[in-house]
Amino acid sequence: MSTGRGGRRAALPPAGYTPAARVVDDAACRVRFVPENPAQPPREFDFSGWRVSLPLRQAFAAAFAERTRPGGRVRTSESAYKTFRTLRGFADYLGDLLTPPATTAQLTAAHLDGWFLPRQQHTGGTIQLGELKTTLRKLDGISDESRAALVQRNPPRARITTKASYSRSENQRILNAARVDVRRAAERIRGNRNVLERWRGGELDEEPADTYLRGELLDYVDRHLDVPRYESRGTAPKYWVAALGTVEEHMTALHLSAVEAAAFAMLLVGLTGQNKSTILNAPAAHHRPDGFTGQPAIAIVELDKPRRGSRRHMDVPLTSVPSWAGPDLADTIDKTGAPPSQRVDLHSGFGVYSLLHELAEPARHALGSGRLFVFWAGTGAGVGRGLRTRFDTRLPLAWAQRHDLPTDIAAAQPAPDGQREQLQVTFGRLRLTYNELQQRPVAHTEKTLANEYLSRNRGNLVEYQRVVATTLAEQVTKASTRARLHTLSETDIAEARTNPARVAALHGMDTATLQRMLAGELDTVLGACVDDTNSPHAAPGQPCRASFMLCLSCPCARAMPTHLPLQVLVHDALVSRKSAVTPLRWAQRFALPHAQLADLLDRAGPVAVADSRRVATPAQRELADRFLRRELDLS
Repeated sequence: MSTGRGGRRAALPPAGYTPAARVVDDAACRVRFVPENPAQPPREFDFSGWRVSLPLRQAFAAAFAERTRPGGRVRTSESAYKTFRTLRGFADYLGDLLTPPATTAQLTAAHLDGWFLPRQQHTGGTIQLGELKTTLRKLDGISDESRAALVQRNPPRARITTKASYSRSENQRILNAARVDVRRAAERIRGNRNVLERWRGGELDEEPADTYLRGELLDYVDRHLDVPRYESRGTAPKYWVAALGTVEEHMTALHLSAVEAAAFAMLLVGLTGQNKSTILNAPAAHHRPDGFTGQPAIAIVELDKPRRGSRRHMDVPLTSVPSWAGPDLADTIDKTGAPPSQRVDLHSGFGVYSLLHELAEPARHALGSGRLFVFWAGTGAGVGRGLRTRFDTRLPLAWAQRHDLPTDIAAAQPAPDGQREQLQVTFGRLRLTYNELQQRPVAHTEKTLANEYLSRNRGNLVEYQRVVATTLAEQVTKASTRARLHTLSETDIAEARTNPARVAALHGMDTATLQRMLAGELDTVLGACVDDTNSPHAAPGQPCRASFMLCLSCPCARAMPTHLPLQVLVHDALVSRKSAVTPLRWAQRFALPHAQLADLLDRAGPVAVADSRRVATPAQRELADRFLRRELDLS
């Protein structure tokens, strides 16, 4: 840190400090990886069993250590394992060759091509190739030919459309099932915490023995994170504990179970559209700009998406108004009559986040964790027994297997044998469904949404095409029924020089206004305004502050041939935006002005339009860009 005024020296390690070696054992070829998140434990990757020569194993281990060094692009244990797995696959391929290379100098471009050949038709093959080449570039001693192959552009990614979104009804079926689990968990945990408070307050002293013992057991579980057990009988729970239920029932009396945590994750992904890893690693710390009194309630959470590089940290607002809600829905949420502390809002990101924050708080405090997700995992959860913050990748499948969630086809046509096709629930498809339904980007650009996510989705194509077609038809109808922008021709402009009174009367203005318009004093962007204090978009007598795009159908607007170049530039820009946003988004935002501008250009004629496009000046192009970026809007 700067030592200038107001600064202080940065903390430095003591004299003689040397960083811990990451290659744990050169002979055994083990590499120690330390995740960026201190909550994740270090992990060792073993290269000793690889079916290549010792020099290659050591070279691969050194390259892996350099690729996963602190401060690099590989920051999590999951990313490090993917890098390790891809490199191991390449080593297995080399080991199966008749004459495998023994040193890095013997590696050739043919080895890379041979490894990639069976993977080139898989949608993830090109991604793995890029991952492998990035790691191999860390090798020492490779030939110039091999190094040149490692910097060549990767082939285009295979376009496979097996990943599909859920239909609207399937998505609702999944989210409703998750809401049922979450609501039951809230009722159970809140009820047991109330029993615990009453027991600690002495209110259960006169209650039946079972009620008193349950309060005593809850107190023990809360303080020890376990149940009372016999010391002389191994780890068996005491008799009276077993009589009240199973160990898992007792531990989840005050804490969420792994499956319930999965239900929370389903809801948060389904309601926010964020990545699985971003949601599962979400922090419990957040900011409430509404001061806990606002309507609607808002929580700002700093989410982390490492793949975005320098833009990885995102301040994401979670509101109590669902993303699909209308402007008045905020007044109808949480009007159930229940006290605020007992309300359960499971239709908004804020409601689900707040409830999870509340229910996991005791477990979070016990672990000293800052993570949002903390739950008790029993046998079979895949992450070990006890309080955990890490999910097993099979958890969504385990959650889905507990619910009867048929596909739309299976729900409409029950099978004769009673067996119905079940929905395959994944976080990726939930996020894709959110993108499909909301048609707006989440932690990516609109171009990425259109070209990378929705273009590969075929789960709801017919319905989506119908919605887009309907929206386009509605916007074109609006354009045909609204007033057309009044235009002055070249003949009108010429006549105005000799008979301004007649031209002014013909076009609904006085002579002074006509002269000002001809001088360019009344120009907006796409035309000129002859009466800005009598606009249909403002109160009578008040200056109009509406977007200049509304001039296309305003009775106060007039267009002259001098405005045609800007009209052509804006029209062309709207057409080009079709490739940068989703079809539905384009139809909703740009179809109406595009149709209105197309009408203007049609009235001007193809020759005039071509001439205007050719003579447009850099200043006009810059003005059109600023206009479309909404830099000229007054409100």
